[in-house]
Amino acid sequence: MFSSDLTLLEILKIFVDIAIVWYVLYKLLMLIRGTKAIQLLKGIFVVIFFYLISVMLDLATVRMIIWQVIMWGPLGIIILFQPELRRALEQLGRGSFFSRNSTSEDEIFHQSIKAITDSCNYMAKRRIGALITIERETAMGDFISTGIPINGKLTNQLLTNIFIPNTPLHDGAVIINKDEIVAAACYLPLSESPFISKELGTRHRAALGISEVTDSITIIVSEETGNISCTRNGELYRDITIDRLAELLEKELITKFKSSTPKGWNWRGKKK
Repeated sequence: MFSSDLTLLEILKIFVDIAIVWYVLYKLLMLIRGTKAIQLLKGIFVVIFFYLISVMLDLATVRMIIWQVIMWGPLGIIILFQPELRRALEQLGRGSFFSRNSTSEDEIFHQSIKAITDSCNYMAKRRIGALITIERETAMGDFISTGIPINGKLTNQLLTNIFIPNTPLHDGAVIINKDEIVAAACYLPLSESPFISKELGTRHRAALGISEVTDSITIIVSEETGNISCTRNGELYRDITIDRLAELLEKELITKFKSSTPKGWNWRGKKK
């Protein structure tokens, strides 16, 4: 409860002060999401927790050591996380830290879906094998680190070129985040499910495996048949058309992005 001595203006200033702090913290968390800085943040909380324990139990030696870590920690953070700090300062300088991108989320997703479906259509007709994972809420930093960083704008041409046979990056998965190809030649965990058809290969097992541990959407183009399949939440949806793929991606990446209440996937309709 606020004191009756506070004026309306003072109360408003308190709310504005808190709102600004929370907004800055939110933007910082969004900036480091999926990076190694998240692990650092967890480590900081662990150090603080042990420091509080040492104070409560009067563990002088432990408290002294942890205090030294806390004192010199910021310097270590600046050295270790120079790229993340530089990116934050660059965004602040461009004014994008406190504002939305000029391109709407809808437009970004539509462009990404078109690039992905055009690429899959091209590769399916020529039976070029592909494994494409679209990152969503679950951070995929651990899997991204197994591949080769790309950090390039998602285009139909770039995505297709990565999977051309006998090129350095064609093996493994491409991981996409919104309109960016984050990494290629990534290793995904293989599913251990005993119910997977024997006729399915490593790409399908990897697509199912990643769908069991993250909320990502993964697309497979078979090099044997040219068929397109998709996985999510541990389920495999086989032999879908390009139109169906575009419809499903639009539903999951655009409709669900707008909706505050998640809805189940209705992928079990009739095949076209």
